[in-house]
Amino acid sequence: MAEKFIFVTGGVCSSLGKGIAAASLGTLLEAHGYKVSMIKIDPYINVDAGTMSPFQHGEVFVTDDGAETDLDLGNYSRFTNAKLSGGNSITTGQIYQEVIRKERKGEYLGKCVQVIPHITDEICQRIYQASAEAEIAIVEVGGTVGDIESIPFLEGCRQIILRKGHANAMTVHLTLVPEVGGELKTKLTQHAVKESLAIGLQPDILLCRSPEPLDSSTKRKIAHFTNVCENAVISAHNEPSHIYRIPLNYRAERLDRLVVEHLGLEVTPLDLSAWEELDRNYRQAGLSLDIGMVGKYIDLPDTYKSIDEALIHAGLSEKLRINIRKIDAEQLEKGEVDPDELFLGISGLLVPGGFGNRGVEGMIHAVHYARRNGLPFFGICLGMQVMVIEFARHVLGIAEANSTEFVENCREPVISLLEEQGRIDILGGSMRLGLSTMELEPTGKFARAYGATEAKEVHRHRYEVNNAYLERLESAGLTISARYSSQNLVEGCEWQGHPFGLGTQAHPEFHSQPVGAHPLFRAFIQAGAEYAGVRQISVR
Repeated sequence: MAEKFIFVTGGVCSSLGKGIAAASLGTLLEAHGYKVSMIKIDPYINVDAGTMSPFQHGEVFVTDDGAETDLDLGNYSRFTNAKLSGGNSITTGQIYQEVIRKERKGEYLGKCVQVIPHITDEICQRIYQASAEAEIAIVEVGGTVGDIESIPFLEGCRQIILRKGHANAMTVHLTLVPEVGGELKTKLTQHAVKESLAIGLQPDILLCRSPEPLDSSTKRKIAHFTNVCENAVISAHNEPSHIYRIPLNYRAERLDRLVVEHLGLEVTPLDLSAWEELDRNYRQAGLSLDIGMVGKYIDLPDTYKSIDEALIHAGLSEKLRINIRKIDAEQLEKGEVDPDELFLGISGLLVPGGFGNRGVEGMIHAVHYARRNGLPFFGICLGMQVMVIEFARHVLGIAEANSTEFVENCREPVISLLEEQGRIDILGGSMRLGLSTMELEPTGKFARAYGATEAKEVHRHRYEVNNAYLERLESAGLTISARYSSQNLVEGCEWQGHPFGLGTQAHPEFHSQPVGAHPLFRAFIQAGAEYAGVRQISVR
C-alpha cells in the first residue's frame, strides 16, 4: 500500500479539468522518479461506465483487464505510466453493491450497516488496494465539494488523511477564478474552500483555473481568505496551445516541489525532457493535416476522446498539426451531401467504433469513397467491420452483406455474434473486453507499423468477422494481416493495392501517449501526409 496520498477535489463547478490536473501531477512525480497510482472516484450509482450513453458521459475507457471506466482513466494513461485496472475506477455503485453483498452474507455480524463506518471503510479499503504497488496514490474525487453524492467519498478521504497524518497525505483543490468585467474574481474560490472546510478537508494546495495567469496580488488575496500559503496558490490558467503543456506550466509554478516537500519526499532531479521535446514539436509544426472522422456520436466532444488524442500524438511525432473534421455518418446515410464536397481537402478518413445500426450505412458510403479514391483509411472496431461489409458488397457482389447486429435474420452475415463462433467463454458474456494478443502477417502493414509479428491491444466489441466468408474475401483482395489465433478470429485487414486501407478490431487508441504515439496511428498520419504531399514517406 502506498504510504503517501494526494486527494484531488474540485469546487465551484464540474468540468474544470480535475482529470488533467491529477494526470499532470502524476507526470511531474513520475519525472522525479516516483511510482504513482492513479485512482478515479465517480459518485454515480452505476457500477461502471459500460452501459452509459456516449451522449451523456462521453468515451468509455477500457483497461487491459477489461474494465469499462470513466474517460479520466484515459487521461491518466496518456500522461503517466501508472498501471491501470478495474480497481483504479471506484464508483458508488461498486461500493454499495459490495457492502450489501457482505451484509447479506452476514459478514457484519448482525450490526446495523451505516454510511459511517461501513461505506467509508469500503471506500478506504478500495483506495488502499488500488495503490498497493505504488509509492504515491493520486486520488481524484469526481464532482464538486458540496455535492450530496460525493460526501461519503470525501469523508473517506478525510479519514485517510487523519490516519496517515498530514505529513503523508494532502488535498489539492481545483477551483475557478473567472474574469468578470475585466477583473479576476476570487469570491467563488473562497466559498468553495469554505465548503471543503465544512466537511473537514483543508486544501493544502489550490489550483486556480482562470482565463489568464494569476498575478501576485490575486494569489495573496486568495491565500488570505482560504488559509492556504501564498506559494501554494497555483495558477492553472488556460493553456492556448495544447494540454500537454500543462505539466510544464505546473513545473513553472513549482507544484512538484510543493508536493514533494509537503510529503517529506526526497527532492530528486526532474526529467521532463520528453515533454519539452513534445512541446518543441508542436511549436515547430508549420504544416497541418486534415483528417475526417465519420462517426455517430460527433455532437459530444469527449465521445471519441482517445482517438482524437491518438491522432494528435501521431501528428506531433511527425511535427504536424492535425485538424480533425467530425462528420455525421447520418448525413452520408441520408444522401444529404455530395461526398466529393464533404471530403474535399481531407487527407485521411477514419471510422471509429460504436454500437447499433444508426449511421452505419453512411459509414459504409465513406469507406467505399476512400477505397475507390485511394484516400488513406483507418477503421477501428466497428470501422473495420463496415470495411468488411463494404468490400463484400462492392467487390464480391454480395448485395445483402451485413452484420447480425444490424439485421437480425441477415441472409449474408459477414459479421456475426461471438457465440456463433464459439466465444461463450469471454469476459462479459458476449462482449470481448480487455487485452488480446494479435499475431501479425510478417509482410503486412500491421507488422511493418509495429515492427513486430505480435502485438497486444485492448478490445471492446460483441461481433466478429464471419470466418465462413474469409476465403472469398481474401481471394478478392482483402488481406487478413492480423489474427487472434487461439480463437481463429480476424483482428485486422487491409486492402491490396491501396495506398493505405487498414482496419483493426482492437482499440489501439487506448495505448497511445503524447510521448509515445501509437504505431498504427503514426502509420496512418504518415500515409495522410504522403497523400497530401506534405511528406514523402513511403508506407506501402
